[in-house]
Amino acid sequence: MTPITEVEGRRISLSNLDKVIYPASGFTKGEVLHYYASTADVLLPHLVDRPLSFLRYPDGPDGQRFFTKNVLPGTPEWVRTAELPRSEGPTRQILVQDLPSLMWSANLVTEFHTPQWRADAPARADRLVLDLDPGPPATVVECCRAALWLRERLTADGFHVYAKTSGSKGLHLLVPLEPTPSERVSAYAKTLAVQAEQEMPALVVHRMTRSLRPGKVFVDFSQNAAAKTTAAPYTLRARPEPTVSAPVTWEEIEACEEPEQLVFTADDMAPRLRDHGDLLGPLLTGDEARPLPARAPR
Repeated sequence: MTPITEVEGRRISLSNLDKVIYPASGFTKGEVLHYYASTADVLLPHLVDRPLSFLRYPDGPDGQRFFTKNVLPGTPEWVRTAELPRSEGPTRQILVQDLPSLMWSANLVTEFHTPQWRADAPARADRLVLDLDPGPPATVVECCRAALWLRERLTADGFHVYAKTSGSKGLHLLVPLEPTPSERVSAYAKTLAVQAEQEMPALVVHRMTRSLRPGKVFVDFSQNAAAKTTAAPYTLRARPEPTVSAPVTWEEIEACEEPEQLVFTADDMAPRLRDHGDLLGPLLTGDEARPLPARAPR
């Protein structure tokens, strides 16, 4: 019999709680749900009002994966949704606004991915993201070197810059913005990536072409496009271990000499939150949001 739990007055069916989702560590679906419940206070603010895309992996990271933006069949009526424009016509996506919605979504075994804009202002980004993706044999260590240069460059344009692990191999840099059309943000982000490659040609590449990427850090600016999404802060990832897209300090980035120094799993997050709180909290307040520089491409 499928167990039912009540979360803030909402009844949610849970399933297969003993099923091992991460075989490398024996981490179960029940532990996935516990992780999301225990990090809800910091995770939810980064999801609220952002239309969700889900990467589902119900049989673990080695099983079949499903990436969806549309409202899932069987979505409870109390889960909020938003109608959003798309090139092929309006669509409706899920908004995870509260703990019941989070736990219902987590029961599907999901990564949470969000755009850089909110549902009430489609394609008007309130943050910029740069995804630093290392091409083997490069690792997150090389990403840290590129991140430090990009931080200095962004700071020179008046921005505050924050960082998190991707939860996979690389780093994400995040910058709070005054709401700006996504196409302008994408153009500015591309300029940064090109400048980084010009400054550090042995380290950085700005094009996605696979043959150019071995041993270099691909600065992916494309996730600023209105249609693109990025792994949300604190989401679990579909990796062999239950790794997390975890906020990190600049001191940790500066000190990184081995890839393992910037790998964080679900079990690491409670002590990190006790020590640091939400390192990405300033992204939520708007206090540090700045406009793109006047010389940014239009």
